[in-house]
Amino acid sequence: MARITTVTGWNERLGAWKVRWGIGRNDFIVPPGLYAIGQPKPDDPVVVTANYQMTFDIVRRALDGRNVWLLVLETYGINVWCAAGKGTFGTGEVVRRVTSTRLAEVVSHRRLILPILGAAGVSAPQVAARCGFSVNYAAIRAADLPAYLDGGMITTRQMGELTFSLHERLVLIPVELVLAMKWLLPAAAVLFLVGAITGGMPAGITMALALTGAALAGIAAAPLLLPWLPSRSFALKGACTGLAWSIALHLMAKGGSWGLPVNLAALLALPAVSAYCTLSFTGCTPFTSRSGVKKEMRLGLPLMAVSIFLAGILLIIGGIV
Repeated sequence: MARITTVTGWNERLGAWKVRWGIGRNDFIVPPGLYAIGQPKPDDPVVVTANYQMTFDIVRRALDGRNVWLLVLETYGINVWCAAGKGTFGTGEVVRRVTSTRLAEVVSHRRLILPILGAAGVSAPQVAARCGFSVNYAAIRAADLPAYLDGGMITTRQMGELTFSLHERLVLIPVELVLAMKWLLPAAAVLFLVGAITGGMPAGITMALALTGAALAGIAAAPLLLPWLPSRSFALKGACTGLAWSIALHLMAKGGSWGLPVNLAALLALPAVSAYCTLSFTGCTPFTSRSGVKKEMRLGLPLMAVSIFLAGILLIIGGIV
């Protein structure tokens, strides 16, 4: 058992910044096991979390000035919500970690405090039956843990409400941008070459700019404008920002000279690209469910593919490709 502080150093803060930009995401982890915060006694609470270091750091900072046992599960560097969906923050791992750390010999009670977002992967009755510990689901946010512990371990309505504020949406954009660059840069380069060869340098620049703008419309504009865009469908929200970009590009690039096939191609392809990019945010918001995401992917992806295919045909007809 290791004793830890609630203060994060420059190395942890730098690591968190890098992870926000998609750098070293798979390596930002802590060893699973039992940790002591402060000077916990056998009757002090046991809080359960994931071994993704950003989650680990947020939880320990929230418990500053307290005496608490922190049980860290092996989630392979994945946060609680995603790990619960994948099964790594699950019943079996809770039981294994309780057993391997010999928690029953460390504490005098038989209570585990879990985050609400981990409930999808953990069966409280099975945990009780297999290791003798009851499961209490505390709050969604680690920041509410002090109020939960001080309030007799009662979850208030506010503690159970999942938010997706402007700041919470904003911090997700950098990593999505970095991930998108893996396909966006090569695709933009190909479009530039094709456009430059068939229509000259201005055409190449316009085609690369069109794709890049559509991707940014889905990755940045759509999540920032999420509450105000129409429909519950993320694909349609992304298509709205993509359509707005299509119109803006048409005006900036004097698209009146493009011809009908090229204009139609832009209206088909750019909203489809934006919609595809916006789908990346479905797994991190309170606006969707697992079944809803699956349904949207099943319906949306084929339509996006058909739109891009038809756009390619129209570009050929228009003499661009």
